[in-house]
This record gives sequence, C-alpha cells and structure tokens, in this order.
Amino acid sequence: MSNTPLLSTRGLTCRFGGLTAVDRVDFDVGPGQIHAILGPNGAGKSTLINLLSGELRPCEGEIHYRQRPIHGLPAHRVARLGIGRSHQKTNIFPRLSCLENCRLAARIHLGGVIASWRSRTTARQVDERAEQALATCLLTHRASTPASAMSYGEQRQLQIAMVLATAPTLMLLDEPLAGMGREETSRVTGLLRALRGDYTLVLIEHDMDSVFALAERITVMVDGRVLETGTTAAIRGSEKVRDVYLGRHQQEQA
Repeated sequence: MSNTPLLSTRGLTCRFGGLTAVDRVDFDVGPGQIHAILGPNGAGKSTLINLLSGELRPCEGEIHYRQRPIHGLPAHRVARLGIGRSHQKTNIFPRLSCLENCRLAARIHLGGVIASWRSRTTARQVDERAEQALATCLLTHRASTPASAMSYGEQRQLQIAMVLATAPTLMLLDEPLAGMGREETSRVTGLLRALRGDYTLVLIEHDMDSVFALAERITVMVDGRVLETGTTAAIRGSEKVRDVYLGRHQQEQA
C-alpha cells in the first residue's frame, strides 16, 4: 500500500460568523484504509466532512485528493473526481425501488438524468453500476422493492449502495450506523468491513465498539481541532483521548 495519502488537508479552517467550527485541521487518509473521525457533539466532525465533499468552502487551508488541490471545488465536481458521500439522515427516494434509487445516483454522476438517457452506452453503464452496487450491499433480492417498504437498516444499506453506484474511490460516510438495532448494526458493520481495500472509507460514528472493530486509524476532534490521530490501538490506549473525549462522551450519555 502506498505511503502517499489519498486525501490530505493542511490548516483547514471553517468559520460561521464568530464560531470556528473547524480550526486549522491537518488530516491524512491513506488509500484502502478505514479512517474514523470521533469526537463529542459540536467537535466539527460533520463540518469537516462537508468541507471534504465540497458542500462547504473552506475559509482557510487546503484539501488535496490524489495530490491535486480540490478546495473550493463545488460538490458535483468533487463527486466526479471519485469522492462519494452519504449523510446523517437517510437520503433516499422512498417511492422509487432500490434499483431505481441506484440508477438515479449513477445517472446524476454520469452527467445528469437527461444526458444519461440519450446514450445507450451510458444507459448500460448506469444499469451495470446500479446492479453491482445492490449486489455488493446484499440488496439484489430487494431490487424491485420500494425504498419506503424497507427496514431502517436496509435503507441505510441502500444509501451506501447509492454512493457505490457513483463509482467512488473514497467514501465519506456520516454516521452510517446511527439509529440501528444490534442485528442491523452487525449487518452494516460487516458490509463496511467488506468494502475495505477496494474502497477508502472515512466515517463519522458514535458507536465506539464498531469504530474500534472497523477502523485502522482514528482521528479524534474536540472543539474543531484535532486532539489526536493514530492507530486504533493507540487511540484506545491514549490517556489524552480518554480524559478529554471519552469522559465527555460518558457525560453526554448519562
């Protein structure tokens, strides 16, 4: 595996009025890794993902993807470079079937809905991407099922499938396990583990057990800044993380 980061930031900063949500963040993600971002509410995790995906423009600092500067690019251009993104809230089209949801994601990524229908070659690519994404996410048997008729866990799987249908290299996943029961969490955790290597994953997650089971590297954020980055074992054993983050996390759960 290459030592050159697939994605990196230097001095990345984002302010909303007088609030600095992301404060001079240096962040590196290696190819083929699962890299988790942890931190208490208000730490700046989702803002960081929004900056990486192009949904927000940084106030200061740089973002490089494949050693190319991408800071300031709009979200659709970032996506076409190979960066897919899912959101905290399930972002699907409930009246469409699973397959139609994935087709729509692929069509938009391949130049827009109308343009993708005009070309037979592109239409074939759309179908191939959609069907492969469903197969990867173990949803082939649900291809014709309306998204609204699926369980919450299956809808989260579908959201990941829609990201896969855009043919990403890097996937930014914002709380992919949020709101799930134990069985659903286990199923989606297994899916994310299966994606490792073929894709690079950056994920925000509050389920500590799942993070420690999945991630190879973890970045902990507090108050918009990076507190510590390291291997899962290093973060698990860090007194600084335990004192500053885990203690606050336990207070929030109390």
